[in-house]
Amino acid sequence: MKRLCICEICSCGRHRCPHRPTALYGKPNMTCVLTEYTEKYPAYGGYNPPQSLKPKPVNHGDRGRMDGTTTFKTDFIPYVVTRRPGKQQAEYKPKPGDIDLGTTYKQDYSLYEVQPFAPSRPSERVRATGHKMDTVPTYKEDFRQWEMCKRELKKPDLTYHPPDAKFDGHTTFQDDFLPRGLAPRESFKPSSIPKMSDTPFDGVTSNQQCYVSHPLEARWVKAPEPYKPSSQPLQDLTTNRKDYQGLPGQLPQSYKPNPGKVTSDVPFQSSTEFKERFQQWPVSLPQLHKSLQYVSPTEHMDMSTTSGADYVQHNIQPFISAKPFNRPTKSSAPFQVCTTMRDDYQPWVVKRQAMIKKPEEMQRATGRMDHLTTFKAHFTPHELQPNVSFKPAHAPMRADAPLEGGTMYSTEFTPKRISVCPASYDSLPGFVFEDSDDRGHRFYRKLPSKDMNKMAAGMAVAVVS
Repeated sequence: MKRLCICEICSCGRHRCPHRPTALYGKPNMTCVLTEYTEKYPAYGGYNPPQSLKPKPVNHGDRGRMDGTTTFKTDFIPYVVTRRPGKQQAEYKPKPGDIDLGTTYKQDYSLYEVQPFAPSRPSERVRATGHKMDTVPTYKEDFRQWEMCKRELKKPDLTYHPPDAKFDGHTTFQDDFLPRGLAPRESFKPSSIPKMSDTPFDGVTSNQQCYVSHPLEARWVKAPEPYKPSSQPLQDLTTNRKDYQGLPGQLPQSYKPNPGKVTSDVPFQSSTEFKERFQQWPVSLPQLHKSLQYVSPTEHMDMSTTSGADYVQHNIQPFISAKPFNRPTKSSAPFQVCTTMRDDYQPWVVKRQAMIKKPEEMQRATGRMDHLTTFKAHFTPHELQPNVSFKPAHAPMRADAPLEGGTMYSTEFTPKRISVCPASYDSLPGFVFEDSDDRGHRFYRKLPSKDMNKMAAGMAVAVVS
């Protein structure tokens, strides 16, 4: 009996034997070693994954009523805070006895008796006479004061003297400028009027002078061929109309399920996992801290200060200013609003000068516009004759014969039996495993027909039981 491998038994082409690597020494324990990684790095046993330290989400039961105490409230103990006493200064008491003012300088330095220095310069002798001393210096004798007259100033007198005459308000521009009428400038532009010549127009061109006319031959005209209509009728059938003649056929059946709404009479369960697992805990309200009520002191408050206690008031007269007061000078005469500007300046009536425009050469029409163009005047309307359409009518050509729905696929397709690949089973039906070689091929031996019938009967009994 011939032995067969899984590679030969497989009919779908997706089952192969687990090949082993080629090596000098056989490795019968290893199966399906196909890469170098699995060959060099074998799997190690006895390794367990690390356990997670994350606490499990277990629902804790009710542990009692929740109070609003915190660690701060339990650990903090209020103490009575008193004011820190101040440090009292000791009273000054002078020490008895005398102060020793001796220094090391006085002890080390000794006084010596020193006589004054006698100068070697002879003393000045003062000769006193009975005459009066003349104290006039030589400067006063040599430089005597001359009698000088006051120099007249050459600076012009710039003091303002108001004029006696009335202000006329005329400027040098008004006196020197003489108004003259506006005269339009003379235009040096040449006139656009065409100049007509007296000589007749010479319209002869060089083409007319040099051109010589030659007689032309009669043009050959081809005789028109008479139209001969065809005796055969026009075949206006196209390939589309010829192949698709509009035969009646059955509509394709839709395999789409009916879009019916799936409803149920069972009431809707509105319970969720959150509603089932969530338990409402009783929560107490937080305690509010009440502020202490203000209590006014019963003792009398001493409002005296060091300044009020130590200050001695003296009777001192206030300071009188020697500056005279500024008395406003008011006049009973009415205020004169007139100024030299108002008296001398008189507003003149000034008219705006009109714009100098060139007279229009073209006179505008005064009548009503006709709105008639040359196209409207010369256009003669004609009756339009529609073109005859030679397009065939868009009517489907139907026939009484049934539609031939046969296609090449339906005629040439041969249905085949869908067989299950025997290599897809864990234990191949009809085969018995014998052995495997070093390359990893697993060989099976095919059972005879008697053994196959017994095995099928045993499988049927097992299924029924």
